[in-house]
Amino acid sequence: MANNILQAHNVRVSAGGERYIVLAHGMGSDQSVWNRLLPFFTGMYRVICYDLACAGSMNPDSFDIRKYATLDGYVDDLLNILDALQVDRCAYVGHSISAMIGILASIRRPQLFTKLILLNASPRFLNDENYRGGFERAQVQEMLAAMEANYELWVYGFAPEAVGADLPEVIREFSRTLFTMRPDISLFVCRTIVEADIRGILGQVTVPCSIIQTARDSSVPLSAAEYLRNHLGGRTTLQILNTEGHLPHLSAPALTGPAIRRALPR
Repeated sequence: MANNILQAHNVRVSAGGERYIVLAHGMGSDQSVWNRLLPFFTGMYRVICYDLACAGSMNPDSFDIRKYATLDGYVDDLLNILDALQVDRCAYVGHSISAMIGILASIRRPQLFTKLILLNASPRFLNDENYRGGFERAQVQEMLAAMEANYELWVYGFAPEAVGADLPEVIREFSRTLFTMRPDISLFVCRTIVEADIRGILGQVTVPCSIIQTARDSSVPLSAAEYLRNHLGGRTTLQILNTEGHLPHLSAPALTGPAIRRALPR
């Protein structure tokens, strides 16, 4: 059973020190998104990377829409992977949707995590009356319709916007992982993410948290990062990176790697 889940999620553990760090990617990418950051941690930590069930590197036929209709299915996967590796303490770095997953996992098993590092994270991507998460519902409906009508065309428009800078190599890399996703799974996961709302449980977090946010992100405004800082129950800090885009680990590793290093427990 343990080997099955490790193989299914392409789990890799690098050699290093005694402490573990988990790097969990966001929607549209896979674990390869961390490749530019690995040199900042290898040798000092045992780095755990894995692919979310929705990643294009996974077998799409094994994607269970009932299990992953909420974030709980992804939380189950994370905890089962750590149990299979017999990890009893780790620091956790989660980007975007994986920040939400880490928050939920830490509420279930607070003793498992020494620190949550939340990269370009939001507790709710939709705006409402007293909260700005980044998107109006009409914008989301337009995006989902575009994905359904012509996924390839949508990727060509979305990838540069998400990267947020004129970095052709980075845009190509993010486009590649978006294209490896089966379009219907990508659409399903996007719907799940935009409907997710974890604001009501943030106060239950007891693990220390560090939020790392770019100065400008088309998906996550600073107001969402500040909301997290103000409502998470654990001791929380916020670092603003002087760069743009939703994927700073891919587009600005020289800034992001040291920022994560500073946030890790001593």
